[in-house]
Amino acid sequence: MTVTTPASLRPAQVPADGMYEGRRTLRRLPDGWQERPYELLDVVPQGRVIGAEIRGVDLARELTPALRAELNRALLEWKVLFFRGADLTSDQQRAFALNWGELENNPLLARGSADDVARFEKGGDATPTYENVWHTDVTFRERPALGAVLQLREVPPFGGDTMWADMAAAYDNLPDTVKVRIDDAQAVHDFIPGFARFYGPEKLAPLQDRFPPVTHPVVRTHPETGRRMLFVNTSFTTHIVGMERAESDRLLGYLVRQAHVPEYQVRFRWRAGDVAFWDNRATQHYAVDDYAPHRRVAERVAIAGDRPY
Repeated sequence: MTVTTPASLRPAQVPADGMYEGRRTLRRLPDGWQERPYELLDVVPQGRVIGAEIRGVDLARELTPALRAELNRALLEWKVLFFRGADLTSDQQRAFALNWGELENNPLLARGSADDVARFEKGGDATPTYENVWHTDVTFRERPALGAVLQLREVPPFGGDTMWADMAAAYDNLPDTVKVRIDDAQAVHDFIPGFARFYGPEKLAPLQDRFPPVTHPVVRTHPETGRRMLFVNTSFTTHIVGMERAESDRLLGYLVRQAHVPEYQVRFRWRAGDVAFWDNRATQHYAVDDYAPHRRVAERVAIAGDRPY
């Protein structure tokens, strides 16, 4: 017997959890973007709108201008690039990232072999992980990172994947009524929600002086592609400017849940020596915490960015 749901019981527009049902618009490239073949590398898509494995490139070698240009185009088109078995030293990882600009350090994170190398040792007896929430890195800074290069030094026997979400796809699928509310809105970002659990008051005070709350647009325009993207996240966005707290909380809750939609995501299963390079302006990411008591060790280099507009 076939059971059908009366149309009157179906959601008229948006279900109770704020997510549409049915087919979504999955547009990988900006309007008017001319897709061209790659001549110096091979691109193996890992998702419909986000994520591609890059083959035929040795990241340990100096990039020619032509290869750097093709890699940058791939980054803009796929938002996160994966390189299997790169096995870079920390210096090589830094040298690769420097092709995209000056590196930044994050005094809130444990350091690796250099000030601008962040080291994440998780599992076993290490500090519990808190990266298993959808977020964009360092949006509490006036100029959040352009991107990041992450390498896994040690991987658990299972689990420990990382997921990325395309925030342009998330914006594309918002109802027009929501877009009207947020297109010119501003939101406050603060490091406290993401990092206060790690520090006592004596250490928080100077960090608050160094990283006071900043304001960014709720919808950011990508400086290279021109695409509109959601630019709020659970870890650092505290409220929308000019809204009552209850209204701001409801709207922010709806907006940050857009990263949870599987159609906007790619998931990467790491092997030791793999590298991921992502566009921090266009994505959120989530480190899956499912590998305890095994260890997971990663090193990340971040590239300084521009002021969102």
